[in-house]
Amino acid sequence: MRKVRIKIDQAGLVYGRNGYQRFLPPGGHWVWPSEQVFIFYRNQAFVPHTDLNILLRDEALAAEIHVVDVKQGEIVLQYANGLLMAVLNPGRHAFWKGVTDYAFVRADTSKIEITEDIDRATLSDKLLAPYVRSYTVESYEQALFFVDGAFVRNLDSGVYYWWKNAAIIQVAKADIRKQQTEINGQEILTRDKAMLRINAYAQYRVVSIDRALRENKDYERQLYVNFQLALREFVGTLSLDELLDRKEGLAPFVLETVAPQAASLGVEVMGFGIRDIILPGDVKEIMNGVLVAEKKAQANSIMRREETASTRSLLNTAKLMEDNQMLFKLKEMEYVEKIAEKINSISVGGNGMIIDQLREIFIHPK
Repeated sequence: MRKVRIKIDQAGLVYGRNGYQRFLPPGGHWVWPSEQVFIFYRNQAFVPHTDLNILLRDEALAAEIHVVDVKQGEIVLQYANGLLMAVLNPGRHAFWKGVTDYAFVRADTSKIEITEDIDRATLSDKLLAPYVRSYTVESYEQALFFVDGAFVRNLDSGVYYWWKNAAIIQVAKADIRKQQTEINGQEILTRDKAMLRINAYAQYRVVSIDRALRENKDYERQLYVNFQLALREFVGTLSLDELLDRKEGLAPFVLETVAPQAASLGVEVMGFGIRDIILPGDVKEIMNGVLVAEKKAQANSIMRREETASTRSLLNTAKLMEDNQMLFKLKEMEYVEKIAEKINSISVGGNGMIIDQLREIFIHPK
């Protein structure tokens, strides 16, 4: 016989000519030369050389082993000393007792919802990535949850986890913030057949995700068309001159027209505005010519009014000076002063008074 020593972190299985014989716990053991001893480490999974069902008939061995049976449509999370170590797939698994503190959490992956007591950190672990699907609904979003094409419920903002299986999951999300759409390059005929190109914008937000996503298809495109038609309706009933005179009423008309249609799409219209009204080149030249002519006429009218006022003022001044000789003299001296400011030097002779000579320079004799 020969002696075999099994350490504290080991276990031994003895095989003879007829197969499995017995289990060897830690310690010293005598075995026959014809017997073979297989030593296993207790901190590792137990992978036997023989069918596990045969080995478990030995009560001594069965008491030393955790046996985990995983059914189809299930997984088992294996924890070692509180840490997730592995995910067990369908089948029979065995682990040694005594050295490592094992814990097992069974999960039914045939359903969608994760009802097991599994924390979020574990669900995000890379070991569970093949078994879990997650969706994030941002704080500015709302979502609809569908399973196999059937509506299940509305989703508020947050992170959601579901088991990954044959079921088809769809999450339809909508942004509930205030949004803006550009309505550019709209070529529209006025009532008098003037072709205009209009650039506009509209502001809106989703207020009912059910109507926007479940009851309507492509609600944004439908909303764009509604704005486009309302814009054409307003412009098409007016002549070019009427449109330019009443353009301030365009935005209120479009908002009032589109609001009930937008409500049926689950959308609230918050604003509409015109960026540009672009005229054809020939019409633009004509209108520029009309504007120039109007401004010239206004300038001529202003000049005529100013000339009339100036002439009337001169006439009143002349009448006052005719009636008052002293006023005439003062006005005469004022003009002499103004003229003198423009003269560098004046030469006068010794004959006569200086004032009389200056008068002769600036004033013609009557």
